[in-house]
Amino acid sequence: MGERTATVKRDTLETQVEVTLNLDGSGRSDFNTGVPFLEHMLDQVARHGLVDLWIQARGDLHIDAHHTVEDIGITLGQAFAEALGDKKGIRRYGHAYVPLDEALARVVIDFSGRPGLEYQVEFARGSIGEFDVDLLAEFFQAFSNHAKVTLHIDQLRGRNAHHIAETVFKAFGRALRMALEYDPRMQGVMPSTKGSL
Repeated sequence: MGERTATVKRDTLETQVEVTLNLDGSGRSDFNTGVPFLEHMLDQVARHGLVDLWIQARGDLHIDAHHTVEDIGITLGQAFAEALGDKKGIRRYGHAYVPLDEALARVVIDFSGRPGLEYQVEFARGSIGEFDVDLLAEFFQAFSNHAKVTLHIDQLRGRNAHHIAETVFKAFGRALRMALEYDPRMQGVMPSTKGSL
């Protein structure tokens, strides 16, 4: 099996984003995005997904974080798609339930080649610190569109907004880890009856 790594750059009038990714990493991460809460969440993805993740971003944060968060989602999705290659031998499907105190989230992912997001997460307040919680849905929509994954995210319980967000990102990392693992019984076989994904 070859190295599953990628570096992707996205340069627009609103943002400049660069992502470097190693799908077979150890959970290391380094971020410089200007959006500290998103960095905290992405660190959960790296640690729980056992991927190495490096993200640099400059965006129009003087307006708000929308473009930066969305474009990080786009670029990260593109990096996953590139690093994964033809998908032969992977488990393809992944799922995880993660609790944090009163909060509980479920994430299910399919590296299907078909973008789709079902996002059922409700927050009791509109922001966590200065971070607009609506941007989390934008991040996951951008990721699913560009990684070409079907992604179901459900908040099953929770009152504390930070706990809810953290369970979602930890479960996302765990589901990614499962889906991206090589299945020893597949031995390089395409995990689809169609013969391609």
